[in-house]
Amino acid sequence: MQYEDCMTLSIILVRPQMGENIGAAARACANFGVGDLRLVAPRDGWPNPKASDMAGRALDVVDDAKLFATAEEAIADAQYVLAVTARDRVLNLPNFTTQQAIDAMRAHPCNVALLFGPERTGLENDEVALADAILTSPTAPEYGSLNLAQAVVVVLAQWFASGAAVPDKPTEEVASREQLNGLVKHLEDELGAINFWRVPEKKDGMMRNIRAALTRAQLSAQEVATWRGIVKSLAGK
Repeated sequence: MQYEDCMTLSIILVRPQMGENIGAAARACANFGVGDLRLVAPRDGWPNPKASDMAGRALDVVDDAKLFATAEEAIADAQYVLAVTARDRVLNLPNFTTQQAIDAMRAHPCNVALLFGPERTGLENDEVALADAILTSPTAPEYGSLNLAQAVVVVLAQWFASGAAVPDKPTEEVASREQLNGLVKHLEDELGAINFWRVPEKKDGMMRNIRAALTRAQLSAQEVATWRGIVKSLAGK
């Protein structure tokens, strides 16, 4: 397989509120050669005629959009995930400008996903914690919030112009998010079994940090399997 045939880019809209923004995002996908649009729990249901009206000639992207219940399900096959947000976060994740994010995308393997949050609130912390890094497009400091569809356009336009559809070089196969999430859930369950969460209200924050650390490690599928074996052995199973 030629490496340039391997990379896919998925645009994931998490809980989008307006059909018009979904349609405009689909149009941006078509403008810049991206065919994989994924929707997580759109507020007004799916399909949405307002999205089709706004999509123009990008109806194929709208018609082919995949529907998911959660962001975690939507990124299950991804190997590198960027959370697009303008908010400051407490998570210890790299924070990239658009160009820095594109450079990182070029250096990573096949399945790359961009997570965009809903119009009013953006991504939640638990959703940002699913990502390898945060992407924040530079804007005027006095007004940093982009419309959802505008944010998709800004990122994809720079991605397309940079020629980033072809990564620089092959890298070791990285575990999919489904595989990594399996390790995180396995670890969480076993820690619960030994009463590790002595202060329950701290559990969510600690698990987000554990997930972020494992995500930053860019574990391969074999390494995930090894870690799961270690956890299983330590649990005496």
